[in-house]
Amino acid sequence: MFLRQFPPMGIYETLYAFLGAFGTYMGEPGTHPWSQGFPRTEQLPDGPPLPDSVAISTADLRYPKAWGLPELRESIARYYRDAYGADVSSENVMVFAGGRPAIVALLLFLESDITVRIASTEYTPYYDILERLNRRYTLVESGVENAFKPSTEDYAGPDAGRSLMLLSNPCNPTGVTRAGAELEALVRSAGPDRGLLVDEAYELFHEAPVSALQYIRDIDDSNIFVIGAATKGLQAPGIRVGWVVAGRQHVELLSNFSSFGMGGVSHPSQRYAVALFKPGRIELARSAVPAFYGSQRARYGEAFGELGLELFSGEGGFYHWCRLPEGLTADALNQRLFEQGAAVLKGTDCDMARRGEASPLDRFFRFSFGPLAPESFESDVSILRDALADLT
Repeated sequence: MFLRQFPPMGIYETLYAFLGAFGTYMGEPGTHPWSQGFPRTEQLPDGPPLPDSVAISTADLRYPKAWGLPELRESIARYYRDAYGADVSSENVMVFAGGRPAIVALLLFLESDITVRIASTEYTPYYDILERLNRRYTLVESGVENAFKPSTEDYAGPDAGRSLMLLSNPCNPTGVTRAGAELEALVRSAGPDRGLLVDEAYELFHEAPVSALQYIRDIDDSNIFVIGAATKGLQAPGIRVGWVVAGRQHVELLSNFSSFGMGGVSHPSQRYAVALFKPGRIELARSAVPAFYGSQRARYGEAFGELGLELFSGEGGFYHWCRLPEGLTADALNQRLFEQGAAVLKGTDCDMARRGEASPLDRFFRFSFGPLAPESFESDVSILRDALADLT
């Protein structure tokens, strides 16, 4: 073979195992996508309707601009100015085909002497990206002892050269969220030799929504990168639109990459994203999304506590971070759930040290209520209750 072998992201191993056991793909009718990280793609209670069409002109059939559609870049910058008082312009925005490609590009061109500082419990693709790009990284302890919330000092680490702090906020898988003074302190800790990359895919899933951009004084004179995407809070994962907000000099470099390595992002997708950001609509989404998912988080959390699960969930995202009773593992739980057309994400897949069965996260799992309809609640709880009963 000419290509180097490597495994898929952890969640896909679960999806492939589910397909083998249940005989159909997760997400198809009759399945329960608790392992899936996507939102509902229909109008939420008191939320704005999703656009059912966008106008495409002949100009949109041409090659897209390397850094993104000017109208979309300005829409994103205006959003952050209006919502957070951020001092950013369209020239601080670079559009990508989703949030993950943006992260890959940033880490791909990171200077070789920079060490990435990342929590030991984090978003599963971070491990794969860092390993495949052969990036140097060190782990910051994130576990039961610190409630899965490393301090700013933990992220900053020892003064041993240049570093980049990388985290999702709200965190996937835990939902732990840094806001207010705590988030401001993290932003302030960045400097000439200490950068910060904040993945804010779940920005709207916290009441109230949070962004590091609220606390950045001069983004053009910083090594701070904020990732956003239409895939979660804007309820449009299928259009594959994400972005980086960063200093102009960084945006210029990223557009240089796009000129040869990406070729820009689909104009129809970008046009749809512009419609999602329309004034009036985006403000309604900022209230409806956290309200709906906050209610879902509360009702599932109460039910899970009654089932004997120990919750370490934060107040953001659309996941519950659960620990099984002593002697049980998430892998064994999934074997029972597969039979019922359900699956969860194993905690070991979120272990940035990839310790497998030896991981302290082997009893943990991530339950996603992101795609679930309110009326599936009773059935969801019943299936999980039966699976736990089988294990004990």
